[in-house]
Amino acid sequence: MGAMRRLLVFVAVCLAVSDAHNITDILDGFPEYSLFNSYLSQTRLADEINTRETITILALNNGEMSALAAKHPLPVIKKALSLHILLDYFDAGKLHQISDGSTTSTTLFQTTGNAPGNIGSVNITDLKGGKVGFGSAIPGSPLDSTYTKEVKKIPYNISVIEISQPIIAPGVLTAPAPSASDVNITGALEKAGCKTFVSLIVKTGVLKVYQTAAEKGLTLFAPSDEAFKAADVPDLSKLTNAELVSLLQYHAVASYSPKGTLKTTTDPISTLATNGAGKFDLKVSTAGDDVTLKTGVDSSRVASTVVDSTPLCIFTVDNVLLPAELFGKSPSPAPAPEPVTSPAPAPEASAPSPADAPASIDSPPAPPTESPEKSPAGAPTSHSENTTSESEKSPASPAALLNAILTVSGSVIISIFLS
Repeated sequence: MGAMRRLLVFVAVCLAVSDAHNITDILDGFPEYSLFNSYLSQTRLADEINTRETITILALNNGEMSALAAKHPLPVIKKALSLHILLDYFDAGKLHQISDGSTTSTTLFQTTGNAPGNIGSVNITDLKGGKVGFGSAIPGSPLDSTYTKEVKKIPYNISVIEISQPIIAPGVLTAPAPSASDVNITGALEKAGCKTFVSLIVKTGVLKVYQTAAEKGLTLFAPSDEAFKAADVPDLSKLTNAELVSLLQYHAVASYSPKGTLKTTTDPISTLATNGAGKFDLKVSTAGDDVTLKTGVDSSRVASTVVDSTPLCIFTVDNVLLPAELFGKSPSPAPAPEPVTSPAPAPEASAPSPADAPASIDSPPAPPTESPEKSPAGAPTSHSENTTSESEKSPASPAALLNAILTVSGSVIISIFLS
């Protein structure tokens, strides 16, 4: 049963991999969108696109993308491009068959939580005569952008279509996004319910480390106040100042990694605490839209996004992240059994099951324990010997039968999947 389950999981993974898409690789084949492709990578929107099963990209050619990028900083460009990522599938055929001639589609910008009302939605209208218009879903917004051509599609997974010019939603380009240096890290954390964490990073001076790193790229995982009250959190007052600093630096990564990037992360990621003496890394696992960080001692769900402003990203996490380098030794009584597995003591510790009674070692029942091994050589004269041999044979037969059935069924299943 276990082998069959592993086979089914393997097949499911293979199918998932075959359905996966990579927007960077797709656009690499079209040099006229190289600048658009570059900004998708710089803003990490490419990672978010690759985690979506159904999506449409409204691509801008190099001329239109250059005009947009020349006037605005990277955080604003990210907001604008998020409006060009539709969370639905539209190819050329579907665009010209819109029911009632008009529809509204949610974009990636709407999912950020920074899009009030329906400012993060796009209006798509069939203008007849082969033209399809795109514009903000805000009432009264013009349909300035039109469908140009179909670039690439993998029905009904991903579609890339070119539009004539950027879609502009009210306030998206006029309100400049704050830079990393403008963000009040402590203020944002306190507002998010992480006051305990704030007091620790201020007291230890780690806040300055965060602020310096934020200029080039920083992702912060801040435990909530409730996380510090959990029963399994060690007494942090017993840590040395250096250990406490390492613990706090362990909650940060020296790169801009929004949730979409974390979802696509497969290798362990280094933290600010990583040094030559210890890995201090984090492993990431994803289930649906949930992202979990694993330390080797405990794990925590990435709960909410506090700040996502390139190159700074701040998340709250449900639990305090405990690195194995600091806390991995105490909860591990496992090394104790290792000396017991030495050649001499192990048989003595496991062989005499009635070891609680010392007399039983010298008592007459000791010889019969050898008799089953010698019974095949002699005739089964005693009733106890017969019952012993039968008890040994009876469970073996069903086990062998079950093993044979599983082997045959496994072979059939494997044949079916391979065919």
